[in-house]
Amino acid sequence: MSDLISLYNTNAVDALRRELALDPHLVHRLRTVFWKKFAGSEAALEELPLHAREVFAERVQFHPLELDVRRDSAEDGATKLVFRTAADQRIESVLLRAGTGRTALCISSQVGCAANCDFCATGKMGFFANLNAGEMLDQVVQANEQIRGEDRTVRNIVLMGMGEPFHNEENVYEVLDTLTAGRGFNHPASRILISTVGIPEAMLRCGRRYPSVNLALSLHSVRQEVRERIIPLAKKHPVDELRQAIVELNAIQPATVMIEYLMLAGVNDSLEDAAELAGYLESLRVHVNLIPYNPIEGAPQLESSPREVRDAFADHLKAAGLTTTIRYSMGADIEAACGQLVQQLERKRKAQTAR
Repeated sequence: MSDLISLYNTNAVDALRRELALDPHLVHRLRTVFWKKFAGSEAALEELPLHAREVFAERVQFHPLELDVRRDSAEDGATKLVFRTAADQRIESVLLRAGTGRTALCISSQVGCAANCDFCATGKMGFFANLNAGEMLDQVVQANEQIRGEDRTVRNIVLMGMGEPFHNEENVYEVLDTLTAGRGFNHPASRILISTVGIPEAMLRCGRRYPSVNLALSLHSVRQEVRERIIPLAKKHPVDELRQAIVELNAIQPATVMIEYLMLAGVNDSLEDAAELAGYLESLRVHVNLIPYNPIEGAPQLESSPREVRDAFADHLKAAGLTTTIRYSMGADIEAACGQLVQQLERKRKAQTAR
């Protein structure tokens, strides 16, 4: 398997093409069928002449990931996909089908995460590895293959799965280059969002390099001591530094910055918290997403704020002139929160191994 050429390795595939004296247009057609039509490797190989088809089938790896588990929610339009990497590590992607007919895909950028946020199942796993660009892109391809029979394609791609994207910055940029390139996936940059726990320098580098790619900041509190308690990385990047980064992003990017705010009962959901958040975001071009908390085993002390508390919090922000949305939580019955299902499956695997 290690000797195979990844289809996502452009230089290696081009070298193979030259070796076979293939017209570059034929390889472009193969990628179009695979990356834009999501018709699978067999259909893609049919774009090549027979002799080249056999060589590509033997020497090129189309899927660096293996689909391990698929779970579909009985309650809403969520589907969780668990993949295995070549190193036998598990990662997750989540498909979200909105009632409007649009489909979003949340992909992972790492195996585990070093940020160790108190509310996140992935953070409780620790960090194992960065995903390479092919492994991130293959989540997009395989998710689209899964829903092709539904006459759907992924419209919005969100890097909000397992991992902190800006801890894997260069590979993420390679993904963005391939996704947005005309000879790549040709996916609009404006339909890609990167969610970060807050690494200001990386946010600005990304904003300058990809001004049309949307950024989301997992803020969750503007009280420094509260933020440090639930997000250890906040000790390195204070809230004042994050605000300045938003100011600079607003000058660089046409889109608003998404502010993700997880509603935690008794932690960050009082009207005083809402007033401080409104003051912090005053004059910034932002959109606030209030998120119901999906409980995890590793944080029994945390609970989601009741609906009436979320509504009152949202009303306060709206009265202050902030565009605010209360996000609907999807996929609770399939452990759709980041890292939940992988942890469950890994516990089962360890138990079976120990027998």
